[in-house]
Amino acid sequence: MSNFAELNYEGKLYQLPVIEGSEGEKAIDISKLRSTSGLITIDKGFKNTGSTESAITFLDGEKGVLRHRGYSIEELADKSSFIEVAYLVIYGELPTEEQLKDFQLEITHHTLVHEDVKAILEGFPSKAHPMGVISSLVSSLTAFYPKSLDPNRSSEEVNGTIIRIIAKLPTLAAWAFKNRMRQPLVYPNNNLDYCSNFLRMMFGLPTEDYHVDPVVSKALDKLLILHVDHEQNCSASTVRIVGSSHASLYASISAGIAALWGPLHGGANQAVIEMLEAIKADGGDVSKYITKAKDKSDPFRLMGFGHRVYKNFDPRARIIKKAADDVLGALGVNDPILDIAKELEGVALKDQYFIDRGLYPNVDFYSGIIYRALGIPTDMFTVMFALGRLPGWVAQWKEMREYGDPIGRPRQVYTGHNDRPYVPINER
Repeated sequence: MSNFAELNYEGKLYQLPVIEGSEGEKAIDISKLRSTSGLITIDKGFKNTGSTESAITFLDGEKGVLRHRGYSIEELADKSSFIEVAYLVIYGELPTEEQLKDFQLEITHHTLVHEDVKAILEGFPSKAHPMGVISSLVSSLTAFYPKSLDPNRSSEEVNGTIIRIIAKLPTLAAWAFKNRMRQPLVYPNNNLDYCSNFLRMMFGLPTEDYHVDPVVSKALDKLLILHVDHEQNCSASTVRIVGSSHASLYASISAGIAALWGPLHGGANQAVIEMLEAIKADGGDVSKYITKAKDKSDPFRLMGFGHRVYKNFDPRARIIKKAADDVLGALGVNDPILDIAKELEGVALKDQYFIDRGLYPNVDFYSGIIYRALGIPTDMFTVMFALGRLPGWVAQWKEMREYGDPIGRPRQVYTGHNDRPYVPINER
């Protein structure tokens, strides 16, 4: 079998190397296509373009496979913790007991943020979207840690920046929520684990001893694991391309948060709740909306069902469905919106129309249900996504810098006017 592909253009043959990944994926390397043939490729949305080689995440949408550093998402979600998985994706291997202990301890020591951050936070109106707030606050960390701007820092200094962003994002996220609610800020409690600490800062008050339900904390930990990384998605690619200019980790993560903010990316679980609320407002007739979803002429679409990458069942959805059932059972939540969700899920899992088309409930469907049950406002859903995706963004940025990837600079095919003379304003 040849290790190159041939392009026949205007009677000339051009040989393009074919590279193969560790899971058998093949790619045509067009890096030198323009210099040898004068041609470029058009691939809108980069859906068939590999922008890099990566050893972090493997995804097979047809088979419903998701692995981080070779470990299946099923095993990681069942046997690991979010902090352990964060270590895995960032540093490449599962930590030893001592390494995990040190990693957790370092994170614990950096959960506080500078008091001047409160002045920045208070400058936002109460109606400011929390994604815009945390993107701004993360970017502002460059002012508090100016050494992070140096692209030639030592690996120890880079690691310090990594620890700080993982430690501080939950504090910034919780504070953005508190500011929106115009409630007093709650400082980190370093006696608690990562998720329990965040939940306390979100829902507690400075004057009370807030009790974190272990079922809820465990479910949140699992949710964060399921969102850790997902290949070269929109936000991960954004982090890499911003970082390719040698922008700091804080600036790159801030850009990733902005990319995740879009409703076509991180806003999907918010769209699920908005859909359920619309069904409730229309009388709560689930069968009516199942019929509408099957009608190709009807603009209604079921949110939280199917996935652009997974052509089978989203492997993360199987895991989070159990967590959703546990949370709803433990909290005993009485919410008609969640009742509609469970009814919709039951119909879709049994209806042959949805089965034939692979329109199973995805991770966004179940995560929206959990966040709703926890009392997290819908505009905070994407913030929760960002918390989970943070280690993946860090890993992508770190890998890009270690690989020495060149600055991102896509080409284009120009379709505008040809050269034309300037017309003075009085002659137009």
